[in-house]
Amino acid sequence: MQIMIKTEHLSKEYGGKKVVDDLDLQVNLQETFGFLGPNGAGKTTTIRMLTTLTKPTFGRVWINGFDGVKEPTKVKREFGIVQQHLSLNRELSVRENLDLHARLHHIDKAERKERIDELLDYVDLAAYSDHLIDRISGGMKRRVMIARALIHRPKLLILDEPTVGLDAQTRRRIWDLIRRMNSDGTTVFLTTHYIEEAEALCDRVGIIHQGRIISLDSPLELRKRLGMAVVERRRSGDDTEYRYFPDRGSATEYVQSMPSSAESIVMRESNLEDVFVELTGRRVTE
Repeated sequence: MQIMIKTEHLSKEYGGKKVVDDLDLQVNLQETFGFLGPNGAGKTTTIRMLTTLTKPTFGRVWINGFDGVKEPTKVKREFGIVQQHLSLNRELSVRENLDLHARLHHIDKAERKERIDELLDYVDLAAYSDHLIDRISGGMKRRVMIARALIHRPKLLILDEPTVGLDAQTRRRIWDLIRRMNSDGTTVFLTTHYIEEAEALCDRVGIIHQGRIISLDSPLELRKRLGMAVVERRRSGDDTEYRYFPDRGSATEYVQSMPSSAESIVMRESNLEDVFVELTGRRVTE
């Protein structure tokens, strides 16, 4: 299987402290890969090394076979990035923002117009092409940023919190766009604090904690390792005990064995947040 992202012993130190620690990672071609971790876990630093903005202290990184340190110009042609914070020119229209970015990639005039029209249709913004950025919604701005990242036809799209601050309906629309891009052949590397987003979109998920990958597999396999069913037992005060079982039948037997005087009990399916909390002791949003 062809590899889009590969790192070997990738590490970054600041002031003697390892922010990313011996990271070995492989993301396959046309995969949607989720990169999860609490704030300060090393996600942003990893992305900066993947995108050549920061040089590793040691270790190596390749993007579609190109060395991130030795061949940064070639690497930059392989990816597009949508950052967490909006970085559009507010004084320009939607089309003008895309045109500026296309010029930076040295795309000639005829191809520029054709590519911009194609992308405006792709992200369903053709009717808003002449609107100033300040006159469109937050969800539309995210779609403009995605279109901008795709302007040079990259094989890899890095999405850093692409739906942060968006309402649920708009978030689902971005999900559909991400699925469409992936089905069209784009490899997607996604960071998110919305666990349901990773479960809905990602083929595999890597959980990073204190600079190290502590678990990596499909969302389903990670849940199976923990247990597919959960019993939440509310105890005194705000304390809740979580117990995990391989299936609902095992969880039901456990609940039935408890005395009738037991505290409030909830039985449900496990999810990726359960996996994260059990592995790191912290919720994703911390």
